[in-house]
Amino acid sequence: MKILVAIKQVANLDDDFEIREDGKDVDHDFCDFEINEWDDYSLETALQIRENNGDEGEIVVVTVGPDDAEDELRKCLGKGADRAIRVWDDAIEGSDQVAIARILTKVIEKESPDMVFMGVQAADNAYAQTGIAVAQQLGWPHAAVVSSLDYTPGATSATARRELEGGLEEEITVNCPAVLTIQLGINEPRYASLRGIKQAAAKPLDEISHSDLGLSDDEVGESGSVSRVRKMFVPVKGQAELIEGTPAEQAARLAEILKELSGA
Repeated sequence: MKILVAIKQVANLDDDFEIREDGKDVDHDFCDFEINEWDDYSLETALQIRENNGDEGEIVVVTVGPDDAEDELRKCLGKGADRAIRVWDDAIEGSDQVAIARILTKVIEKESPDMVFMGVQAADNAYAQTGIAVAQQLGWPHAAVVSSLDYTPGATSATARRELEGGLEEEITVNCPAVLTIQLGINEPRYASLRGIKQAAAKPLDEISHSDLGLSDDEVGESGSVSRVRKMFVPVKGQAELIEGTPAEQAARLAEILKELSGA
């Protein structure tokens, strides 16, 4: 059995922060980084499945990110993952969810896992697209927002409970291998033990580039993306004005405000 867990390093903003000079992201000097919360639950799901299977099988964690993302991979190894893979090079900078999914798909094809777990969404951008895009590119079944899972390693299908809008849930059966995006609360993620942290230092962590996966420069970064960040900014807070006077005066003032807002 092999389960591949895709994780992402996300930023926690300081109370006071600045936008990068190019206006497309927050200056990382004002950020603290950690593993995406949803991905932590995905890893715990994989660890519990292996424990219930007599500790047989391999868990591989993979991320697409720069050098400091290695810290999150080491934490996953400390919790019990067996191997880690970090994909990065300068050409990958600016990749959107589709381009990231393309990279992860190549890793998955190379690893040939029995299942792929990912978080429902990332805490930093909340697109909730990457997992579904990976499933589409692989041509695999998928289930999103999984809140409960019944899966036996080696089985040809798994039973998942999904959260729907309005407080509803549905129970579905998916053929395996499959891509599942895991919801918060499915379990209680563990902390890495002191022994696990020490063992993590000796576990393999492979660093590869997009070219190692057979991808061209046009398939990653902004060139391989279908969306691009044009501008990141702090929105201007709205203003309120109490309009007084006679009905005619109020109507005249309202007309002036509407003209100002429309630029007329």
